[in-house]
Amino acid sequence: MIRVMLAEDQAMVRGALASLLGLESDIEVVGEAADGDEALAVAAATRPDVALLDIEMPGTGGLAACRNIVRDVPGCRVMILTTFGRPGYLRTAMEAGAVAFLVKDSPARELAAAIRRVHAGERVIDPALAAAALSAGPNPLSGRERDVLAAAADGSTIGDIAARLHLSEGTVRNYLSSAIQKTHARNRIEAVQRAKAQGWV
Repeated sequence: MIRVMLAEDQAMVRGALASLLGLESDIEVVGEAADGDEALAVAAATRPDVALLDIEMPGTGGLAACRNIVRDVPGCRVMILTTFGRPGYLRTAMEAGAVAFLVKDSPARELAAAIRRVHAGERVIDPALAAAALSAGPNPLSGRERDVLAAAADGSTIGDIAARLHLSEGTVRNYLSSAIQKTHARNRIEAVQRAKAQGWV
């Protein structure tokens, strides 16, 4: 049996995935989680062969959970299943240790086949997304530029961002200016939108 853990914040989707996988004679769902922190705890407790994670979850998201599971649960292979087929997300997921990246609008029959392939040691990546990631190139933003843009996404003031990230206001302005330039945006709101569209933040 292939032991699988599911992490998806939408209960109905998580239940549907569990039911779908429950129909497979060689796959057993051994744990479920609604966010990234719970995913790490469930993976550590159940030691699944494969962890299937959504990217967008409250609290610790799927990409951070992937990194944590790869670090703390040796032998568990992580698959990312997401609505957000963005090239930057694929690159970040691979850097975090994911071995598969599938978009939720893929046919349902492909999920069980992908789990089997991942369990057998293969990588599985949505072909259209792989092509888009290769043509998009690497993320041009530094880690701090990503942090500042992510903090600016809710409309926070320079002062609020500086306090939250423990930076000076001048440093925040410099990072925002650099991020605006690198994303070819006119202002920080547009920079946030462009960076999110690419999956860079």
